[in-house]
Amino acid sequence: MRAVAKYGALATLGSVVLSALVAAPADGADATGAPTTTGAALGVVRAAQRAATAGIVFGACPKAERLPAPIVCGTVEVPLDYTEPDGRTISLTVSRVPASGTPERRQGALVFNPGGPGASGMYFPMVAEVPLWKRIAEAYDLVGYAPRGVGRSAPLSCGNPADFGKAPTQSPVHPSESYKRERIAEAKAYAQGCARAAGPALPHYNSLNNARDLEVLRAALGEQRLTFMGASYGTYFGALYATLFPSHVGRMVLDSAVNPDPEQIWYRNNLDQSVAFERRWEDFRTWVAKHDATYHLGTDAEAVRHSYERVRAGVARKPAGGKVGPGQLQAAMLGAGYHDDYWLARASALSAYLKGDQQPLIDQAAPRPAAAAESENATAVYTAVECNDAPWPTDFAVWDRDNTALAQRAPFETWDNAWMNLPCAYWPAPRQRPADVRTRPGQLPPTLILAAERDAATPYEGAVELHKRLAGSTLVTERDAGTHGVAGGGNACATAYVEDYLLHGKAPARRAECAPRAEPDPASPEPADRLVGLRVRHNPGARF
Repeated sequence: MRAVAKYGALATLGSVVLSALVAAPADGADATGAPTTTGAALGVVRAAQRAATAGIVFGACPKAERLPAPIVCGTVEVPLDYTEPDGRTISLTVSRVPASGTPERRQGALVFNPGGPGASGMYFPMVAEVPLWKRIAEAYDLVGYAPRGVGRSAPLSCGNPADFGKAPTQSPVHPSESYKRERIAEAKAYAQGCARAAGPALPHYNSLNNARDLEVLRAALGEQRLTFMGASYGTYFGALYATLFPSHVGRMVLDSAVNPDPEQIWYRNNLDQSVAFERRWEDFRTWVAKHDATYHLGTDAEAVRHSYERVRAGVARKPAGGKVGPGQLQAAMLGAGYHDDYWLARASALSAYLKGDQQPLIDQAAPRPAAAAESENATAVYTAVECNDAPWPTDFAVWDRDNTALAQRAPFETWDNAWMNLPCAYWPAPRQRPADVRTRPGQLPPTLILAAERDAATPYEGAVELHKRLAGSTLVTERDAGTHGVAGGGNACATAYVEDYLLHGKAPARRAECAPRAEPDPASPEPADRLVGLRVRHNPGARF
């Protein structure tokens, strides 16, 4: 989330090289936490120089991308290992739709990443057809791309997608010792599967390289400064980019921000995420209770929880459609923690199940075999990036202690979150030390950070921390709201701030607030699963 001939590449080549030398990338951090300059710095310079010269040759998109005209596609070459820029390269797929306005109104390219790690942004240019994005699409070429490992960008896989999509599965809130042993064995096998599939390339799927790749993409597009919008995990490596290449930042929107504190990456962020999902799960149940006349699931959040537990017990005894067990039910309900748009459908499915109609739940929760390969790929990239990025506890006793205690107060998501990340305990590749995201006053142009106060996937405290670390940034808060992904739909106030910033470079001074978007209304038609803007697409393999 990304031809036409290259434009402006040779004219900007000198500034590309000079600026990259001044703002060199880092492989890690020194004793103070500041980024260190290593051989990768010159590797980025060399790769950006080549990309600026070559540009991107765009043409019709391959059928596999399922993107309609006038969207066009191309590739950009990046080093697998930036310390060896003349060694093996990989191709990142890019999609683009030209700005629809007059030439004099064009402001350059807007590059988007939807998060994950493991999500593709190739679909992003499709928002040009969405009314809410009309003015931005007139001013900017909309550019999406698939990060390294994702989709057709040197795809990474760690297991058989057919095995990955097996159902039904269990999802115990308080797992037994035998169940824990099963999941430990699975985690070890998955980590080894990543090592076998990727070989020596495995350590190079990481957030620092994602930031470096973004710099090479900027050069290939012929842009002297990057205009970027990152959502969820995209905010983290967007912030890394701002730290490493501040002189190359034009405008930057960071929507639903990950906490970039090195001590949080990634083990503690996942613990905090489980706590936030518990709060968001209660928000959903409270809303269902307000509409008991429609759903008949209970008149308070606790009564709705009991109704949910009846459904959970039912699918544990006899999986719905033979495919929806507790694991699939929990994953479907997790979607309600990400987006209000799911509330109507999920509540209706629970209500229908208890009335004897399992079909809505089957439709919403049963695995789709056609999506198994994409989901496994997303999970593989998610796992590799997070495991490579930072140290993780390597003794399961630590995981057991922390998650057993946490599950007492946050049972909804705690252990499923732990199982997803457990391969990192047994990861065969070296771990990095996270770089310290930070800019000095005047080093970076104004940036715009968006956050929903009750976001579960990226808890609000992360946005506050990022705001402190990016000098001169503005934090726009959607109060008393929890949908993950603030920009591009649902809140006119937030949309206005984004438009004013991207089109005119105007941002509020430091802090601003928006009232929450309207809650879903059971009396209104259920929203279709549609692309209304930059809503982060929930994928079981892409958690941030």
